[in-house]
Amino acid sequence: MCSLAGEVFDLIVCPANSRNPRNTEADIIELTDGRLLLAYTEFYHYESHDMAPARIAGKISYDRGRSWSDPFTIQENIGCNNVMEADLLRLRTGEIALFFLIKNSESDCHPYMKKTFDEAGTWSELVPIAKFYQGYFTTNNDRAIQLSNGRILLPVAYTPNIWAMRKLTSFCFYSDDNGRTWFKSDVEVSLQKATAEEPGVIELKDGRLMMWFRTTLGYIYRAFSDDFGETWGKAEPMPLSSPNSPQAMKRIPKTNDILLVWNNTPGPQRVPLTTAISRDEGETWENIKDIEADPRFSYAYPSITFVRDEALITYYCHDRKTNLLSLKLKIFPIDWFYE
Repeated sequence: MCSLAGEVFDLIVCPANSRNPRNTEADIIELTDGRLLLAYTEFYHYESHDMAPARIAGKISYDRGRSWSDPFTIQENIGCNNVMEADLLRLRTGEIALFFLIKNSESDCHPYMKKTFDEAGTWSELVPIAKFYQGYFTTNNDRAIQLSNGRILLPVAYTPNIWAMRKLTSFCFYSDDNGRTWFKSDVEVSLQKATAEEPGVIELKDGRLMMWFRTTLGYIYRAFSDDFGETWGKAEPMPLSSPNSPQAMKRIPKTNDILLVWNNTPGPQRVPLTTAISRDEGETWENIKDIEADPRFSYAYPSITFVRDEALITYYCHDRKTNLLSLKLKIFPIDWFYE
């Protein structure tokens, strides 16, 4: 156990076992009284594949992430397969929005949102985000954002059937009325010879949006929007190697630079897990540092939460020998990324 600040701290926050073989896709948010709320996907019925039974579980920390409560259910499984991909967002109006997927089949997976107005004590009714669309939508943990103009964006990827048609395209759903109604981007981002999936979005200082996404081409790709996510330009590669694996990207409040967490390798394995800093809005990256590099494991689906002068990063830790996927938390002083 380390002190509350100044040192790197790590913890297997949700260990997996044979009955609960996978705890993944997490997000953390700070509540108004200083507690931390962790939401994650808990696979509870012996199987760990993406179609296996799962619910959104939660834990609470009273000491900035050093210890956590027993798990409790935030969203019970109401899908034919599961609910998964927890994504927490504090809105400007004060309430917290939770986004997640309800998965019914390989051709029916849709994003939903619900809110809490009392710091996760109770939750509202569900709001469908892709109400008028059929098919299979994917989202990631820690992806929803609210722009400087108040618009809420949920980046998604889409395919009619995840088994029969694996080539996904990326775009956003957006809401201008605090999540009551949702609209789809007019332009989808696609790649001619590869999939474009599991996107994320960050607002740049000049008002543009940069979407990044996972590909099968050995690099992270990106696209830009000049109209707050309604249309998107052509996809282009970033100078960053990556396997077919998701990334996380957020602006550091203390410095206003961008922090990236990703697998810094062309693959195929998801190791190492690496961080980097951009001081020029994603054009170049520096201070590249591995935070996990043990080849016996793979690491993916990171989230980033800033609490005071620390970054809390969650990700799954996949033991390839036992095939168990536990959720790991690592806490860094912000200065660590610049050393």
